[in-house]
Amino acid sequence: MSSAERLADGIDSFIDFVGRITAWSSFALALVMGGNVLLRYVFHTGTVWSQELEWHLMAPICLFGMSYALRHGEHVRVDVLFAGFSQRTKDFIEFISALILMAVSLIVIWLSIAYVAQAWSIGEGSANPGGIPGRYLLKSLIPIGFALMFVQGVAHAIRYFLAWRRADTCP
Repeated sequence: MSSAERLADGIDSFIDFVGRITAWSSFALALVMGGNVLLRYVFHTGTVWSQELEWHLMAPICLFGMSYALRHGEHVRVDVLFAGFSQRTKDFIEFISALILMAVSLIVIWLSIAYVAQAWSIGEGSANPGGIPGRYLLKSLIPIGFALMFVQGVAHAIRYFLAWRRADTCP
């Protein structure tokens, strides 16, 4: 096994670890939503804080879950044309797609840094009375989530580049 393959395996293991931890956010989200429904329809009460907590829990599910989905091939792919291609062509398309994904991830990270820095500088919280005060923490997940996506893109690119090269050398 080459050092590039070991790097890809290490990245995959790390993304799996992050994905398993993130899955607990889904469980917490279900509990919070269930509690909010119970409070609203049974007890005719509720809080802004608990409603905001729902999307505060949804953010890491989306931002961290996207790299996990890529890792396990659960991302959206248009298979109408892709299915008819040779394996070598599929590997090349996946490699190029990984490079594009990495570039887009870097752009989002770059663009989000000032956005997150501004939120931190003002200690941004909820605009709603009784809301969650630390919105700047939630916004910090944007560059972190896309950094994870970038890293998983690296693993994806390594795997498909090596598969493409192997297919080129096989008779």
